[in-house]
Amino acid sequence: METLDSIFTRRSIRVYRPDRIPEEMITTLLKSAMSAPSAKNTQPWHFIIINDRKLLDKIVEFHPYASMLESAPMAIAICGDLQIEPSREYVAVDCSAATENLLLAAHSLGLGGVWLGIYPKKERMDELTELLTLPEYIMPVSLIALGYPAEEREPEDRYTPSKIHKNKW
Repeated sequence: METLDSIFTRRSIRVYRPDRIPEEMITTLLKSAMSAPSAKNTQPWHFIIINDRKLLDKIVEFHPYASMLESAPMAIAICGDLQIEPSREYVAVDCSAATENLLLAAHSLGLGGVWLGIYPKKERMDELTELLTLPEYIMPVSLIALGYPAEEREPEDRYTPSKIHKNKW
């Protein structure tokens, strides 16, 4: 799939087939995520592959928008290392870039995914930190539900000229 095609046709997928995702695909997803830009090239990210059904079900209990994890065979948590990059704001931005790369890579591989926000919601951050036994210097930023799509969603043209400004507001 060409890059622009992947960008313009990617949609959030919330219903998945139960098929497992091959390890080679997971590695490709993680390589794609780690190819994202980061402030000062610090690359502060860490990734936690979650394919334990009990853990996925626990996330559904505390995250109000995570019901799609009930059918997802896996998720990946994207976290930032505050020892590498002490600014929580830069960690959030860097991990968001990695999140988008991962979502685009998933789509180009024929997988579906949806971004679940963790940061800056303290309750979600605390719950995920406890569930995944994250060290205190690791900040959870996002969670991506992943799987083979069991639904189709049409692309949307989101181009809005009224949101474009030149030189000044």
